[in-house]
Amino acid sequence: MIRFSTAEANVAEVESAIATMSAGIAAARPAGTRYAACKLADGRTFLLLLELADGATNPLPDIPEAREFQQRMTGWAGEPPAPSPVTVVGSYGLFA
Repeated sequence: MIRFSTAEANVAEVESAIATMSAGIAAARPAGTRYAACKLADGRTFLLLLELADGATNPLPDIPEAREFQQRMTGWAGEPPAPSPVTVVGSYGLFA
């Protein structure tokens, strides 16, 4: 999981970049990977979720659109975004 906030002026650019990245991930169809990006209620905080199957490696660095998003994210975020692992303790259909 990565959570970051951006200035209101950057929101449309971030949303466009997320759409481009999501299309790149969908085109690559990486096995054992689930990805979602969400915008929180404040309208300028984003939550990026990556689920990997056991033993799978992160495919995002090998997907050009995802790599470009990660590089640009630093400029959008108010502070450096860092991945934070989470443990799913309950889910219905959202996580495997």
